Amino acid sequence: MHDFVLRELKNTNTEEELNRIGFDKSYASKAADKFGYKNIKIYELTPAQANIIKQTAISVGADCATHREVITGKIEKSDCILGGSISEIRKIGEKLKFQPFGLKELGEKLVQIAACDKNVHCKIAGILNLTTNSFSDGGMYNDFEKAKEHILEMIDDGADIIDIGAESTKPYSQPVSAEEQLKKLLPIIDFAKDKITLSIDTRSAIVAQECIDAGAKIINDVSGFDYDSKMPDVIAKYNVPIIIQHSKGTPENMQNSPKYNDVIEEIYLALKNKIDFARSKGIQNIIIDPGIGFGKTREDNFEIIKRIEEFKTLGYPVMLGISRKSFLDMADDDNFTKDIYTTALNAIAIENNIDYIRVHNVKMHKKLICLLENFKK
Repeated sequence: MHDFVLRELKNTNTEEELNRIGFDKSYASKAADKFGYKNIKIYELTPAQANIIKQTAISVGADCATHREVITGKIEKSDCILGGSISEIRKIGEKLKFQPFGLKELGEKLVQIAACDKNVHCKIAGILNLTTNSFSDGGMYNDFEKAKEHILEMIDDGADIIDIGAESTKPYSQPVSAEEQLKKLLPIIDFAKDKITLSIDTRSAIVAQECIDAGAKIINDVSGFDYDSKMPDVIAKYNVPIIIQHSKGTPENMQNSPKYNDVIEEIYLALKNKIDFARSKGIQNIIIDPGIGFGKTREDNFEIIKRIEEFKTLGYPVMLGISRKSFLDMADDDNFTKDIYTTALNAIAIENNIDYIRVHNVKMHKKLICLLENFKK
C-alpha cells in the first residue's frame, strides 16, 4: 500500500511552488493565477444580466450563484456570487466585454480585480493632535514647540504622511470652530510643509481650503462629506486627495447603540455611494476609510479588520485607523501598551494589503512593516 504524503499549501508563493515541482518556468507566472481563488458579490443584476454571467462562468469552469427565480424571470433584480480562480475571473471579464445589457463595464471591472496587486507597500500616516481633548494624547502637543518636535520625531521614525487635526472627533465630542482650528493648524503647516506630506483632519471646508493654500496636500474628512456640504467643491477645485471615511452619525451621537443588519455590506455600499458622489463632482483622487469606532460596536470593528481587504474591491486605496481606540478595551493601560496591541492588529491589516495605516507610534509600525516585508520576498 502506498503511503501518500499530502500538504495543504497556505499563504505560499504559488509560482515558486510550481517551479519546485519542475513545472515549465516560462509559464509558471501565468499558471499561478489558476491556483488563486476569488469570490465576488455583484449587486442589483437584472435576470438577463445574471443569466449571462452564470452561463459565462460555467463556460470557463467557474460558478455563479443567483436568486433561484432568476431563471424564471419572476424577480426584477438579483445579487450574485461569482466564484473562480483568478485566471477564470479574468476570462469571464474578457468574455463579458462582448455581451449586451451593459455587461462590458462589469467585464472591465472583473479584469481589473483579477489583476489586483497582492504586494502593496503599506504607508504610515503619523497622527498629530493639536487638541486639548483627544482620546489618546489630548494636550500633549497643544504647545507649538512640542508639536514641532513631535513632527520631526515622526519624520525620523519613518512616517510617509503626517495627519494633523485640531478638532477631536472622539465619541460625544463637540465641534470646534474653523477659526480655532486654523489658529493651531496654520503655524504647524508653515513649519512642516517642506519636510513631509501633510494631511489635515478636518470636517470644515473653510479649514480645508485655507490649509491647502498654506501647503497641505491631503484632506481627511471623517464625516465623508456629511458635515460640510461645501467640502466636495473645495476638493474638486484644488484637485487634492481626499480621505472619505464612513461614519454612522456624528461624534455627538454615533456611539448611541449603533446597529447594522450586515456591517460590512452596509459600510461598503455607503462608501460606494460617497465615491460615486465624489466622482460626480470631478473628484478622482480618493482614499477610503471604513471608520473604526465611528458608529460601530466593538464586534463591528473586529469584523472590519478581519475583512478589510473586501473594501479594496471599490478600486481605491484603503486607510485603517485603529490606533489606541477604545475597542481595544484597554482604558486603564498606558499608551505604549496600547501601541503594542495596535501593532498586532495592524499586522493583520498589512498582511491583507492595506494601503495606509493611521497611527500614533510611527517607529513601532515602521519596524513592523519592515519585518512583514520578509514574508513577501
